[in-house]
Amino acid sequence: MPHRAFLLVAALSLTDLLWWNPCLPPSRSPPPCVPSRMGSLEAAGGTPPKRSSLLRPYPSPSACRSSLHRLSRFLLSEKVGYLQWVFTVAAFLFVVALFQAFLPGSTVEAPGGGSGAGGRELGEIGDLDFGEGIRFVPVKLLERWEREDREANSSVSAFGERPLRRFGLRNPLLALVVPDLIADAMQLQMVSIAVVLKEIGYDIQVFSFEDGPVHTVWQAIGISVNILLKTQETTIDWLNYNGILSNSLESRPLISRLLQEPFKNVPVIWTIHEMALHLSSSEYAANGQDQLLTDWKQIFSRATVVVFPTYLMPMMYSAFDTGNFLVIPGSPSEAWEAINSATQKIHNSEENMGRSPEELLIAIVSSQFLYSGKLIEHAIILEALMPLHQQFLHVNTFYSSLKIGILGANFNGAQRTALEAIARNVGFPSSIVENIVVAGDMNNFINIADIVIYGSFLEEQSFPSVLMQAMSLGKLIIAPDLDMISKYVVNEVNAYLFSKEKVGMLRKILLEVVSNGKLSLSARQVAAVGKRHARNLMASETIQGYVSLLEKVLKFPSEIALPKPVKEIPLRLSEEWQWDLFLNIGNMNNLNRSFISYRMLNKLKEQLDHSSSANTSANFDNALSSVAWEEEKIIEMVNAKKRIEEEELRDRSDQPHGTWDEVYRSAKRADRERNELHERDDRELERTGQPLCIYEPYFGEGAWPFLHQTSLYRGIGLSSKGRRPGADDVDASSRLPLLSNSYYRDALGECGAFFALANRIDRVHKNAWIGFQSWRASARKVSLSKEAEAKLLEAIQTQRHGDALYFWIRLDTDPRNPRQLEFWDFCDAINAGNCRFAVVEILRRMYGVQDDWDSLPQMPNDGDFWSVMHSWVLPTRSFLEFAMFSRMFVDALDAMVYDEQHTSGYCLLSISKDRQCYSRLLELLVNVWAYHSARRIVYVNPDSGAMQEQHRLKKRRGQMWIGWFSYTTLKGIDEDLAEEADSDHPDRRWLWPSTGEIVWQGVYERERNMRQQQKERRKQHSRDKIQRIKKRARQKTLAKYIKPPPDEADHLNTTTVR
Repeated sequence: MPHRAFLLVAALSLTDLLWWNPCLPPSRSPPPCVPSRMGSLEAAGGTPPKRSSLLRPYPSPSACRSSLHRLSRFLLSEKVGYLQWVFTVAAFLFVVALFQAFLPGSTVEAPGGGSGAGGRELGEIGDLDFGEGIRFVPVKLLERWEREDREANSSVSAFGERPLRRFGLRNPLLALVVPDLIADAMQLQMVSIAVVLKEIGYDIQVFSFEDGPVHTVWQAIGISVNILLKTQETTIDWLNYNGILSNSLESRPLISRLLQEPFKNVPVIWTIHEMALHLSSSEYAANGQDQLLTDWKQIFSRATVVVFPTYLMPMMYSAFDTGNFLVIPGSPSEAWEAINSATQKIHNSEENMGRSPEELLIAIVSSQFLYSGKLIEHAIILEALMPLHQQFLHVNTFYSSLKIGILGANFNGAQRTALEAIARNVGFPSSIVENIVVAGDMNNFINIADIVIYGSFLEEQSFPSVLMQAMSLGKLIIAPDLDMISKYVVNEVNAYLFSKEKVGMLRKILLEVVSNGKLSLSARQVAAVGKRHARNLMASETIQGYVSLLEKVLKFPSEIALPKPVKEIPLRLSEEWQWDLFLNIGNMNNLNRSFISYRMLNKLKEQLDHSSSANTSANFDNALSSVAWEEEKIIEMVNAKKRIEEEELRDRSDQPHGTWDEVYRSAKRADRERNELHERDDRELERTGQPLCIYEPYFGEGAWPFLHQTSLYRGIGLSSKGRRPGADDVDASSRLPLLSNSYYRDALGECGAFFALANRIDRVHKNAWIGFQSWRASARKVSLSKEAEAKLLEAIQTQRHGDALYFWIRLDTDPRNPRQLEFWDFCDAINAGNCRFAVVEILRRMYGVQDDWDSLPQMPNDGDFWSVMHSWVLPTRSFLEFAMFSRMFVDALDAMVYDEQHTSGYCLLSISKDRQCYSRLLELLVNVWAYHSARRIVYVNPDSGAMQEQHRLKKRRGQMWIGWFSYTTLKGIDEDLAEEADSDHPDRRWLWPSTGEIVWQGVYERERNMRQQQKERRKQHSRDKIQRIKKRARQKTLAKYIKPPPDEADHLNTTTVR
């Protein structure tokens, strides 16, 4: 028997090689899977799968045309002789003979009853190897999560003496983005997941691009819904959310916005259900639209994890894989479609397929993956169906009411021909067995089928979606007892299972479930149970998979409470979808999600075509305008030069000659005026006459919509790459090169903008008062109103409070402080419980006190308010003093945590890896400095502008550290540091010299000496020039003109008239 199995495999393989046409176009359904090129797809166990070499990707149309052209030239050429044609035909006939001799159909015709012989052959089919298939393994994700767990454990041991604490002041906040609020399976899945997440401790806000009937469902479970605009900039601060759950390809506008700083590091989990992009990507590649493919690859790379519901889809999207693909199997889409399939739809399917009510329809379905052994498996299933066919023939010898449909969208033409040959050799007439390859016809046939047989023995990773579809429709399913199938169904309870090692059981099952040409009563009961079971099949795996994924991806700061683990999810919520919430939703039969995705892709393609054509004309216009502008600029420079020269000549003629020093200064002044070509805009001109300028630090294009456009405000970009074009923003990185280092730019945050402005401040800021406001204040709608701005300017001009700190965002209203903690408790909560320790250690290092000193500046809880979010105003001179104190504070903080953070990646002030290690502590520093330097602190209501002084000076007596925070003390320490940096030039890593100016008495003396030397050199140069002029050789006079007397001149010019 083994030799017959071997010949069977050899015959099918040779037939496949001869008949297979590489240029046959694939059908509408998904093509055969191919291994990923990016590394997320690996063979199970680290070894290549046995059938991986049998998977054949379809070539491109151009390759097919070229191969057919070469084949035709070869066949029509004179090189192919008569004998070669004879040998080709002989090989074909030999393959046909193999089919006739060794296919299972030969045993049916054996004398003595073919069924018995066939049963013996099926019983011995266990000798064949069904292979292990291809497995999808997210290698890069698993490696990353394992590395993060290992680093987290090492960080705990690294900070053993100072344990990191979690305070849990508030729940983690998630943003759930859906393309619309239409009732469909995706909405059902997201609502079910959101109910579980809310139960275990997450807060959720839903964002949608379109409103719809599901809006009421979200409100019913206590989740707010916000409608976004696709075409306009959104004013949503995504940094407020610990993670974003995005769904569908239509969420692309949101993902593209998250590509910009400062939102690039917000975790994004993107779930994709549609296959539309896979089918369109081949069209993009064929049409040469590489820009579309590049844009989509960039969008896919932005997501932290891209989630697919089936294991076939990551292989289909392998061109976009950057190592972030993951599969969470399961979806209510099959059950949803089955519920929404009305009786009229089934009736129409019966009419379209030409079914008679007396017929028994059997659908043979298989794996979505394509492999050569699938033909063998189908041949085995067809042989097992032969006894049932003979039973129908005993009832009616002229006509068989048995109809068999083999559903295989990924079969090519040669394989379909082979299946037809197999069916004929088994003994089925051509009118009984039909190959169905069109996706729509396949769904229609399953709708009207009585029995669905799973004819694939490939052990996959999840329950087949085609079986879930059949069970949802109430069909009786018969399948091999594969692990992925027997895990979810029970034999003779909600399905029938047979052993793949003893396929003869299939014949017995078929004879049991069919009685008198119809399904038996027990079979219909099993199908009914299976339909109820399929309603929530794999719901728990899907919901728990998303919860587990969030546990791996999201890293929460210390003030956020950890949600409950997966094992504490209530079973009543995780084992079923939330069908009850959708009972009263109308318009259930809506547009197909794939159709909407296709429409979105077509619109995106049209926009790209339009933008490319517009860019071509715009580039041409820009080129012409740039040429004209250069010419205009040259003309203006020439005219300015002539005008300056004429003014100089006029001044020289009117003014008496001065010294050489005055001439030199006048020439230098003329040069400066000649180079003065900068034309200031209206806001800059208005700003020079105001007493106050408020700077808004920002990083990246994502913060642009939150910045103000009036003359009172001015942006300061922490990076030169993300600055607003055409705006009068300050480039902080050019003023302070330290900010070009991404580590310190992120760690210092907005404090880096303070240092950049304080560095030679007179060159950029010329106002008496200076202020700052975080761009996130506009996002939270707590920025100053027009009325508040006017009252603040009035208080500054009238000097109502003198040297005071004005602020307008209070600590007690901060979302991070829902429990109204006092100052130092809140500081500990947002800094992993180490704020007090860090401040004590930093002050000890700053002031050089003994090691056992552990005093902390008092910040009393007297019922007044403190400032947060860097939104305050100070006199410019006081700001420079605060910047001087902050530089020393940051230097000591950096010396304390830098080495450990660069060794382990973790910071003493954060539980998880954090780029903003210093910024949360520095956010509160202005309160400590203002309180203990005896400055008045005034709260300004951002809406009304009402002012109220906080922590009055009388209450502070006996509590302030004035000696520590006085200007004299701080200036002395600053000069000591400057002298060390300027004179000693220490070679150790030291942050302080890079944070601003180095100024001490020695610098003044050196600059004075340098100016004196320059002055002496200029004088010496002038004296040398005068001496050279005096000693210059002069040419002697060649002749002398003598002017005649006036009388003689008149006489000579008089004409005598005679």
